[in-house]
Amino acid sequence: MNRIAENKRKEKVQQRKTCIDRIAALKEYVLSEATRGKIMSNMSLHSGKGDFVVFLSLCNTRERATVVKGIAETLESAWVNAEHNAYEIVAQKTFNVIWARADIVNTTEVIKTLDLNKRIVEYYFRNYFRQGIAFDERFTTAFLEAEVNSNKMITYYTEKQLYYKQIDYDSVILNLTNINNYLRKYYEHSGLKDIPDTITLFTTIGFFCDEDGTVHDLYTGAYDFGRRVVNLVDTEAVKEVIMNASEYLYRILQPDGKFIYGYFPIFNNEIESYNIVRHASTIWSLINRYLITKDDALVPKLNSAIDYLLTTAIVYKTPDIAYVVEKETQEIKLGGNSVVVIMLTEYMDAFNTDKYVELIRHLTNGVLELQDPEKGTFLHVLNYPDYSLKEEMRTVYYDGEAAFALTRAYTFTHDQRYLDRARLAIEYFIAKDYTKHRDHWVAYSLNEITKYIPEPRYYEFALRNVKENLKGIYLRATTYHTYLELLMAGWETYQRLQKSGIKLEYLDKFDSRFFAQTIYKRAFHMLNGYFYPEVAMYMKAPYKIVNSFLVRHHNFRVRIDDIQHYINGYYYYTKYYDSIRACLSDDFISSIHEQSSGNK
Repeated sequence: MNRIAENKRKEKVQQRKTCIDRIAALKEYVLSEATRGKIMSNMSLHSGKGDFVVFLSLCNTRERATVVKGIAETLESAWVNAEHNAYEIVAQKTFNVIWARADIVNTTEVIKTLDLNKRIVEYYFRNYFRQGIAFDERFTTAFLEAEVNSNKMITYYTEKQLYYKQIDYDSVILNLTNINNYLRKYYEHSGLKDIPDTITLFTTIGFFCDEDGTVHDLYTGAYDFGRRVVNLVDTEAVKEVIMNASEYLYRILQPDGKFIYGYFPIFNNEIESYNIVRHASTIWSLINRYLITKDDALVPKLNSAIDYLLTTAIVYKTPDIAYVVEKETQEIKLGGNSVVVIMLTEYMDAFNTDKYVELIRHLTNGVLELQDPEKGTFLHVLNYPDYSLKEEMRTVYYDGEAAFALTRAYTFTHDQRYLDRARLAIEYFIAKDYTKHRDHWVAYSLNEITKYIPEPRYYEFALRNVKENLKGIYLRATTYHTYLELLMAGWETYQRLQKSGIKLEYLDKFDSRFFAQTIYKRAFHMLNGYFYPEVAMYMKAPYKIVNSFLVRHHNFRVRIDDIQHYINGYYYYTKYYDSIRACLSDDFISSIHEQSSGNK
């Protein structure tokens, strides 16, 4: 009994020491002369009401971060008060601080609660409101932006409600139930009786201390708010997130070769459905990790994911025609056959093997079965097991996937039918102007077919698919992850055209500088979709989603195919980074980063 008590005592001592170390590292950095100067130059608070508010967030990686605060008339005194409250928390419960974050309030705005409703409807996507909320001017009850969005304290309108203008401007958009649930569970607070008519919005300047004791400055810009400052989005910076995110995928790959499909991390809800098409595309990103590392230890797990697909989802209609079946819905989808062909050809490229060439033939024959040999159009979904037509059209993405798959199959089989049918599909894309769909699969298919058919019209259409979407992608507020894939497939096509000697008048209208700028800005902006620890720490179970990728406007969803799209876009970015960087000025790169820094 004494030994158990002694071990607990030692554990408590160690936990307190770790907490002290993390907070000390933050304190030394934040209150240094240089950092303090930056903080003060960005401080625009009203005076006389406890001007300095310091929040400290403490996380053990297993549970949602615990947040404490300190308020005083000087920054140093506010820090001491927050620090004291942090030590009290650690003393009260078993709590090993691995990550710590400091946020210092630098601006406040008193606003009517109903006006917040109107502002969010007008300006913000779901979960994109990036300010903290205090329910009184003295910050007695106040939440950081991360707490607000990571606990669903705002009831955002759905896209459908916004589209049909089903909006009640006289309702309170703050969710009292979720606010009180959070207060009771994490603050041991009895809760608010109601939402006040007036609240205080605030922003902060933030700093994060990681498990190694390294302190990172955090961005204060609206879209980038709360994630660490990255000085240059170069190959090294991007490879780090690729490696971490692909390692995450390997970690959630189960012994039978099936992935944990995903999470809604706010409340740690696992996504129960499964999609074999997304399973297949996710394997592609694991192949890209292998291409970077050449780590043979990865191969057995990679093979297990492929084996799972082949043993559970492949069926034969005839000895020469195979299909991928989505067992949950008993469907055969054009995208299923196409993505599996793409993934298997990528595997054979990576490992210099013809292991799956016959299966590729059979799956590609299935794609041919779904294509009109005159028009080039595709049927999208069949019923299984009777192979009857279920849906002629489901998503335009299937068309680009199919054209890409046909050309990839030609690479390994040299079956002219596949290339001819891919060409037929491309002609249809041109006739129907598929640039309007802003589709990365169309970009992939055009990049692939121009390797074999260097038709100037195809190159022009590939560049149009980029040019006519550049402005929209450059300005896109969300981290929509397939856009970088579109840009990078287009960049590879553009680079090959430049070397080909083919004369193309369209090049006179093509702004390669803006193209490179859009790629860089996208690569920078998409880091807002990476679950850095300083973002993950506010979710219910941070260890389950840290170092993955998220879709913020879908309630921070983490799903295997989302991660795959991020990884693939970044992988091709690293391949062509040098040529992209050569088109960018230092001033442009500085301007992108300074817009998010908040430093004057």
